[in-house]
Amino acid sequence: MFAESLAGLVQRPGRSVLTMLGTVLGVGAFVAVLGLTSTAAGQISASFNVLRATTVTVDDVTPKSDERPEVHFPQDSDDRIQRLNGVVAAGVWWGAPLHNPRIGTQPLPPTDNPSTGVTVFAASPGALKAIQPTLRAGALYNHFHERRAEPVCVLGAGAARVLGITRLDNQPVVFINDSAYTVVGIVSDAQRKPEALMGAMLPTTTALKAFGPPTDQPAEMIIHTRVGAARLLAHQAPIALLPDHPRLLHAATPPDPHALRDSVNTSLSGLFLLLAAICLVIGALGIANTTLVAILERTGEIGLRRSLGARPRHIAAQFLTESTTLGTLGGLIGTAIGVCTVVVVALIQHWTAIVDPLTVLPAPLVGSVVGLLAGLYPALRAARIEPLEALRQ
Repeated sequence: MFAESLAGLVQRPGRSVLTMLGTVLGVGAFVAVLGLTSTAAGQISASFNVLRATTVTVDDVTPKSDERPEVHFPQDSDDRIQRLNGVVAAGVWWGAPLHNPRIGTQPLPPTDNPSTGVTVFAASPGALKAIQPTLRAGALYNHFHERRAEPVCVLGAGAARVLGITRLDNQPVVFINDSAYTVVGIVSDAQRKPEALMGAMLPTTTALKAFGPPTDQPAEMIIHTRVGAARLLAHQAPIALLPDHPRLLHAATPPDPHALRDSVNTSLSGLFLLLAAICLVIGALGIANTTLVAILERTGEIGLRRSLGARPRHIAAQFLTESTTLGTLGGLIGTAIGVCTVVVVALIQHWTAIVDPLTVLPAPLVGSVVGLLAGLYPALRAARIEPLEALRQ
């Protein structure tokens, strides 16, 4: 029976290849979707663990409209958090309450207020380390400058370019609303606060003395943690900072990386598996249509076989075997194409390809089932052809 079915397929190779095309595309898309989803989720999870899973932010609770804004973080916040196990660096950060500040390398008259795009931030020495800056020139200010409220600042690379400061050996000065601040360092990158690249960062005591507490956005503490310590530190930090009133601070825990990965998996799988299902349906319709046409063309052959003693179940089994064989071949070829697609995409993106055998190995079986279901109706129709009627045609 299998030899007869295979002979029927080989006699029309072009039609057989076109019939398999839908199953090839469907199974290939099925395997590629599962493989690419696993590979992308693994890459996302790895990237997530590098930065997000080691960051905790503690926000100052926003005061009510009738309350005077203030900074609830104690002056020794950096030291308190630094003593907790698992902390790499930590410090307080906020945007200075300045609207349209006059910033330049020389004093500007009150009427001249050019827009430079430079923002003023208050950052403790611990916050400067927690944002993981890349120092281009000079040095970061330290706890000495913080305690004495020294008029110093660190510029981001974008702010330094706008202000025309490229060297620090001549001790350049930046004027903010006519107050001079000595530039001690320039940073070219900041992992956790990229907006710092267009900013001038001052010690928190200096910013409080010159501009007062934050008003637009509350102060926050940035904590750079070791891997695995973020969620515990998010629970401990408000208590360590304000043991009497921990509710005045709110710690934001990083999202669970496993939940993020599962969410990405679900979204991608749902979308692309739908496309794969559509391809499989198209392939099944192609097999059914081609098998029906083949039955009409081979009516004489069917009549001859029936006249020689073949029973209806033998005819049905022959065409079911043909359609199942087409589906299986399409599933095997589609599986190979899908695995190759995953490997090629991973190589291009410099990812690690992840192909789960439990999802790939059953893929040819999906093609077999599609071929079997697609050939069911044509096979039953062929089995009902009477020998005398077939021979007359």
